Amino acid sequence: MHGSELKDGQHSTPEEDPRPKLWPRVLASLAIVGMMVGMMIGRLTTPDPIELQTIEVQADGLVVWFSDEPKLHGEWVDGTLGLLFAAKGMPQSGQLKLNGKDVNWRVSRTDGGLMLTLVAARALRGDWTGAPQDGRWRLQVNLQE
Repeated sequence: MHGSELKDGQHSTPEEDPRPKLWPRVLASLAIVGMMVGMMIGRLTTPDPIELQTIEVQADGLVVWFSDEPKLHGEWVDGTLGLLFAAKGMPQSGQLKLNGKDVNWRVSRTDGGLMLTLVAARALRGDWTGAPQDGRWRLQVNLQE
């Protein structure tokens, strides 16, 4: 035999198999099933998102309640307090009295979570502390002039 052309039914290459190739389908099915099972396991092991529950106004500051301890970053900038929480919640705003003078607060959504901003006509000072209480997280924001 000098080539692959057909000579009296004999040639050097076998005939093409007419049956469908199932191995690629089996591998693709296993890959899809594995990905779906992995996504289900990942969804089950992901913790619930932390949520802002309520904000209580007090005489010298705010008490902010969360479902669990959020990641927190806070800064004083020119007498204004900004607290960034890695949490979910609804935008809110309000006012409180500090020594008979108004202090405005606002919760807004940002890319990093929620931003609590406290602003007054004069420079503010203060601190914040958080602690677990009654199965929730309590953040106490104390303000001073």
